[in-house]
Amino acid sequence: MKRPLGILPLLGALFFLSAACGSAGTLAQFRTTVGDIDVELFDQDKPVTVQNFIRYVNSPAYTNFQLIHRWGPGFVIQGGGYFVLNRYATNQGISFLPTFGAITNEYSVGPAYSNVYGTIAMARSGGQVNSATSQWFINLADNSFLDSVDGGFTVFGRVVQGTNTLQKFRPPYTNSLNQVNIEGPLTELPYIGTNLTHDALIYVDITLLKVAITPSEGGSRSISWNSVSNRLNRVEYTTNLPPSWITLATTNGTGGRFTLTDTNSANSRAFYRVRIDY
Repeated sequence: MKRPLGILPLLGALFFLSAACGSAGTLAQFRTTVGDIDVELFDQDKPVTVQNFIRYVNSPAYTNFQLIHRWGPGFVIQGGGYFVLNRYATNQGISFLPTFGAITNEYSVGPAYSNVYGTIAMARSGGQVNSATSQWFINLADNSFLDSVDGGFTVFGRVVQGTNTLQKFRPPYTNSLNQVNIEGPLTELPYIGTNLTHDALIYVDITLLKVAITPSEGGSRSISWNSVSNRLNRVEYTTNLPPSWITLATTNGTGGRFTLTDTNSANSRAFYRVRIDY
């Protein structure tokens, strides 16, 4: 199945960017055991928060050992706090995710984005404004009341694709998700099926595409992105709205950063996207 993974934000209801705009914000993909979610990060508006998040993504912290450790049905899903140590081994167990230092709360920095459905924000310690480290949450409903709690919870991105995955955590529950209270903070731990095992937990692996467009001399444009390994990466463009997508190039991803150049300077207005064949 082909699904758009790195479509650039933002124009109307579609997600792509005119080459004249220069570059786009960072896109992050959350690959979970119940489906994928693509998130646009607000690099320019919440720089400290986004850079902190990216720091964790670039470390081993947000790999596929990370858990969605909290599920407030119809409220939020939360991750970035726990992972399974020694996954696939006989001595595996849930452990705290190592953190960097706490960051400054940016709710009032730049535009004040509300905690509405499909937005991602940083979790904090209760009553401590500048205490966010590694834990994030995605709003499953209009939780705008969080905007006024202890200086506001900083929204630093929004879901641009994968709401079908989010819907699995909202009523009516037509899937096999269940919840258990293990101990301490793991009072809303979600799992799949009826038997609570490490394999039944909901894992999430976060990666970045970081698609960018850079104008070059003579009217050409360079398109760069973090490729997805062992998959066919397709770069497409259109000069029309509504779009009629044309393939510019296809290449097998390696997981590294790829760059290609569109040398057709005749198109003064062009839009680009990267798609991955799954």
